[in-house]
Amino acid sequence: MKCPYCGASESRVVDSRSLEGEVRRRRVCSACGIRFSTSERVQAHAFYVVKKDGRREEFDSHKLAAGMRKACEKRPLPAGSVDKLVSAIEESLLNSGRAEISSTAIGDLAMTQLASLDHIAYIRFASVYREFTDIGALKDALESLSSNDKAQQAPCESPLQSHR
Repeated sequence: MKCPYCGASESRVVDSRSLEGEVRRRRVCSACGIRFSTSERVQAHAFYVVKKDGRREEFDSHKLAAGMRKACEKRPLPAGSVDKLVSAIEESLLNSGRAEISSTAIGDLAMTQLASLDHIAYIRFASVYREFTDIGALKDALESLSSNDKAQQAPCESPLQSHR
């Protein structure tokens, strides 16, 4: 592991901790003595996202996280909440066992997760994802969100199940 400060390739691990599917390691550079942290995740089998136009590309959780972070910008949310949502979505997708998943199913999962986290972030994400073209579409999304709040006791179908 290269030191991010001096670039030396030798470091030693002084502490390791397992956290939610990853291992965090505290390291000390052998050359400059500065401590730094690294994290390791098991790389699960890759699956592909089928875009609306039929293209296929490998799933990239960073791309999903970037879109969700943009929707959550300047919102009073706990640190790491977007990362937890992205991890939950990725886990759900991996557990589906499918090699290809539509971008629509992923977007629906993201919207479901955001709706439970923050309504403003949900509307921001939905406005881009659903490509709102007029105020009526926005109003429909707000009414849907409002009616979902009132009907919390009804179980929801997973978006992965509805797009098979």
